[in-house]
Amino acid sequence: MNTRILFLVAGLLFCGQACAQDLAIRAEKLHTMHGAAIDDGVVLIQAGKITAMGSAQQVRIPQGVEVLQAKVATPGLVDARSVVGLAGYMNQPHDQDQLETSSPLQPQLRAMDAYNPRETLVQWLRELGVTTLHTGHGPGSLLSGQTMVVKTRGNTVEAALIKPQAMLAAELGPGALAERGKSPGTRAKQMAMLRSLLLKARAQDDAGKGNKEKDPADASELDMQAMRAVLARQMPLMVTAWKAQDIMSALRLKQEFNIDLILDGAAESYLLLEAIKQADVPVILHPPMARQHGELENASFTTAAQLHQAGIRFALQSGYEAYVPKTRVVLWEAAIAAAHGLPQEAALASITIDAARIIGMEQRVGSLEVGKDGDVVLFDGDPLEYTSHVTGVVIDGVVVSRERR
Repeated sequence: MNTRILFLVAGLLFCGQACAQDLAIRAEKLHTMHGAAIDDGVVLIQAGKITAMGSAQQVRIPQGVEVLQAKVATPGLVDARSVVGLAGYMNQPHDQDQLETSSPLQPQLRAMDAYNPRETLVQWLRELGVTTLHTGHGPGSLLSGQTMVVKTRGNTVEAALIKPQAMLAAELGPGALAERGKSPGTRAKQMAMLRSLLLKARAQDDAGKGNKEKDPADASELDMQAMRAVLARQMPLMVTAWKAQDIMSALRLKQEFNIDLILDGAAESYLLLEAIKQADVPVILHPPMARQHGELENASFTTAAQLHQAGIRFALQSGYEAYVPKTRVVLWEAAIAAAHGLPQEAALASITIDAARIIGMEQRVGSLEVGKDGDVVLFDGDPLEYTSHVTGVVIDGVVVSRERR
């Protein structure tokens, strides 16, 4: 008995306020992203998971459970593409780990080895309702490394991590060209280098199938492991491509190697709606408010609406910028997209359930459904209105913020 008591006390001391608790969220309007919004809705969370959801008349709140009140509640927001945690808010070399510039091809780099869960930008996003983050190596190289999916809580990578290898990040176009005299120096060279690496991985994979003694975890083959994962469709290739010609090159690569492709950025995707739809490729669209210069010179505030109207799967992102502010907030980007023709429900979906589907996390996050993670954001008004504020954030049943932001 004494031993059991000691374990119980130790567990309580360890958890403090960081352990999931039984919670109920009651909102005048509940956006479930799994059906119609519910008036006077309730979400019940137990042991970190949603156990009941519906109208206040349908869901009984157990006695003694803390009840959080809100005008509006939504699922935790999902940022479909970021470098937060690798890139820090100070914008100085010591907190900029999103890009290794020593080589144009580094598929072996793991995001979790550079992620800082205590980075101030993680807290910034968490308090503004972003509960799930697809982050990792950024644009700037032909193959910059891998991405991962984390929750925006937890003081260690292990505590935050929910998917260690999400995608392999690549870029086509001027942003990934090397200095004069180095490779790749042209778009043709970029494609040739990617093809060569994929063909080498395919050849090694074919050779390895008949070699039972080959160790698949051989450290000298880390780059080939990543490429074989792409070929086996265990990890999508996410290609940052802004211009129409670079988007078409990425689509050709998908067709040639039968790989899973996700377009990132895609500023001129509105010029290729039929081709993208026919290829059945999802788009992680650039932030609508991104500065429209350079490769984004033809970007448009209405692209999200056009993708939606064309029936193309897409999500919004905070992305990466080399200047301050060091990260955008997908909630505000969705509001701008909604102001330029994207229906409100589609705008919310682009930063919740549709984003979750594209990053492969729809079984856990993105909508309020029984069995999913207890991630909820509370608002004092319409989430897409600039006068509204986030008033509370819950991740895995833990109240991580009660700030009015």
